Amino acid sequence: MAEFSDEERAIIEYLRDRVGGGEGYFRAKGIAESIGLSAKQVGVRLPKLAEKADEVDIEKWGRARSTTWRVTRS
Repeated sequence: MAEFSDEERAIIEYLRDRVGGGEGYFRAKGIAESIGLSAKQVGVRLPKLAEKADEVDIEKWGRARSTTWRVTRS
């Protein structure tokens, strides 16, 4: 199992709780506001978490003004 920083763990826990058994679409800003980080802190970590998180699948979904991430439960 990969080692996670406190910030990465908070992001994964937030995403896992929000998607339950299904899927959800998120932006870094929304995640950041909910867990007390900046959007930049979250946005930098999401691509890394997409590669190493086992509990949730994180996929870059679309980009308008900000990137949307599609998250499903693994």
